Amino acid sequence: MIKMDTLHLSHGDLCYPASLKIHLGNRAPVAIEALGNLDILQRKTLALFCSVRCPASLILQTYDLAQNLRQTGIAVIGGFHSPVEQECLMILLRGAQPIVVCPARSIEGMRVRLEYKQPLKEGRLLLLSPFAENQRRATVQMALYRNQFVAALSDRIFVAYAEPQGKTETFCREAIAWGKPLYTLASDANSGLIELGAKLVGPNDISKL
Repeated sequence: MIKMDTLHLSHGDLCYPASLKIHLGNRAPVAIEALGNLDILQRKTLALFCSVRCPASLILQTYDLAQNLRQTGIAVIGGFHSPVEQECLMILLRGAQPIVVCPARSIEGMRVRLEYKQPLKEGRLLLLSPFAENQRRATVQMALYRNQFVAALSDRIFVAYAEPQGKTETFCREAIAWGKPLYTLASDANSGLIELGAKLVGPNDISKL
């Protein structure tokens, strides 16, 4: 584990992402904490989400998509909390594309994993949090807000699977209302997302993202 120092961006700073103010309005965080290369936020980003319980038929497709993303240089952002999201992060860390990791807690004083050390040194990893220093233990509500934060920051969103009527599907409705392009895998399991207007993409259709 390595000790990390954080940078604080207040609501009025030039580096504070304008998309947070646009989409979250008065729910935008007063300040955000960052460690790593802030220039990544100047790139087009793809948010990656998957519900905790994901059908087996979609898991391998999602890993294949992550492998392909690793070859493209597309900047990927996420909370990387669910098992599928965590595995995708491990795949992406072995690539060369930029990554933004947003934990559902403050990163002030947090020790990051050793596998983050080289990507941070290379300038292709950014840790970003909308939570204050005293919010060091994740809660369900913090995780929900983190997902909205990630969606607001991203230019487009890929959801491998959203449990029907679940938390992921709920914030997908909000993201679509913002005008964010939403993508998912073709499957009866994703019928709810498809009805919301999600565009279909396959593991090898990275050019569509």
